[in-house]
Amino acid sequence: MILAIDIGNTHIVVGGVEEDRVVFSERLTTGAHTELEYVMSLKALLDLYGERVEKVEGSIIASVVPKETGVVRRAIEKLTGKKALLVGPGVKTGLNIVTDNPAQVGADMIVSAVAGLKYYGAPLVIIDMGTATTFSVLDNSSRFIGTVIMPGVRTSLDALAASTAQLPGISIEAPRKVVGRNTVDSMKSGIVFGEAACIDGLIDRIEEETGFDVTVVATGGAAESIIMHCRRTIIYDSELTLKGLSIIYQRNSGF
Repeated sequence: MILAIDIGNTHIVVGGVEEDRVVFSERLTTGAHTELEYVMSLKALLDLYGERVEKVEGSIIASVVPKETGVVRRAIEKLTGKKALLVGPGVKTGLNIVTDNPAQVGADMIVSAVAGLKYYGAPLVIIDMGTATTFSVLDNSSRFIGTVIMPGVRTSLDALAASTAQLPGISIEAPRKVVGRNTVDSMKSGIVFGEAACIDGLIDRIEEETGFDVTVVATGGAAESIIMHCRRTIIYDSELTLKGLSIIYQRNSGF
């Protein structure tokens, strides 16, 4: 088994992966732990799922939070006694990135694209709904051709509540009707149905611009709550990033 770690701006997803099977997956809060606390949290997760530290043959990290990367990496290495692979320059991914500056493509986007190609093929759009909502676009030649980045659902909602005097914080759930008859339902409609409509519209524009019909896969913490309200057919895969990390680890075995 390997430990697959995806460090995001809000959460750190920790998964145990055996070949193509995700044994367990849990979330930690980003930045809420010291190195020793991360060690204890990781050990607790292994204990919770009945997995021994000695069973961990290696680990791999994808991170979009540089200040957390080193802390988590040292914690993993302290726990397992083995060097952790970090997705970045020099790591074999098998992905052909043809953007203006491939180095600017986030490690999480790369990892999800690797898994997306293996399990769903191309042309493909991957929507990752976390602190930001990102669209990764792969053409019919399996090339990573570009992205769309916009505020995530929770980010938009928090900004709305923080920037207005009379709008409250609310949960992310759909109201019964699009046209709200009170403030809370109106906000829920805008956040949930508005995000779903935005996703539908962007996929339409991506297909119009690229000239091919795409398969669409969604992942990330907010995806399940939103895509059920989209009119486009969207596959939900909560384990996409962990699967991608496992694939990249296998491609770099012996690193």
